[in-house]
Amino acid sequence: MTELLRRLFDLPWASYAAELALRLTLALWVLLLGLWLARLALKVLARLLQRFNVDPMLADFLRNLASGALVVVVTVGALDQAGVPMSSILAALGAAGLAIALALRDSLSNLAAGVMLILLKPFRAGDLIGIGGQTGKVESLRLMHTVLLTPDNCELVLPNNRVASEPILNYTARATRRIDLVIGIAYRDDVGRAFSIMRGVLDAEPRILREPSPQLLVDKLAESSVDLAIRPWVATGDYLEVRANLLRRLKEALAAAGIDVPFPQRELRVVHENAPTPAVQLGTAAD
Repeated sequence: MTELLRRLFDLPWASYAAELALRLTLALWVLLLGLWLARLALKVLARLLQRFNVDPMLADFLRNLASGALVVVVTVGALDQAGVPMSSILAALGAAGLAIALALRDSLSNLAAGVMLILLKPFRAGDLIGIGGQTGKVESLRLMHTVLLTPDNCELVLPNNRVASEPILNYTARATRRIDLVIGIAYRDDVGRAFSIMRGVLDAEPRILREPSPQLLVDKLAESSVDLAIRPWVATGDYLEVRANLLRRLKEALAAAGIDVPFPQRELRVVHENAPTPAVQLGTAAD
């Protein structure tokens, strides 16, 4: 029996089988140890991101990216220990990566734009912004798209690539905002008296800030009116309500003082170029 085993192990395939078993064992150990180290590294990364107060959305993206990269590295290392040719694997991975990148180029563009928006933070959740003619409150910023809530309570989903490439107007980025109103009065009305009435309306509104003080200016001498500019400052949260209230109060106060808010008027004259000339009858003195 011993002689039979010795002869079996002396055969060429026996050494190959032993070498293969050793390689598979080492590959398994590399895989298990690598996955354990990768999990440990991800925990350390999560603690670091939490300590430095990284945005939760960016932190989640970085954890997923690191997890995928570590799994690929550990798998490639295990296959190398198993004796699999790395050149073939790397060539296959490169071809697959190129095909995926070409197929998902728009999604990858949105992904990159989402990361840039998270890093640069031109707006935050809850901000009222305007993008490409669209206005809404930011509900969430995701990796592929941004979700806005319009004033009529509709969801507006914009690709991050468009959000990053369009000018962004953030209405709530600052603590205060200026209200710009233009009200026209008739040319016959006294501008100083109109300013006095407007100043009284502004003083009666407690939500208008005293610093910076409101401005009253002659904005333009229009065709049928003298346009007066009213520019008070308010807290950002009071902007819409105070603006609507001022329009109503100014209209009532000016009307009560007998100052008209004129509307455009046109004078129309009709000229008939080819109209027949009326006949003139000539008579004698006796007639």
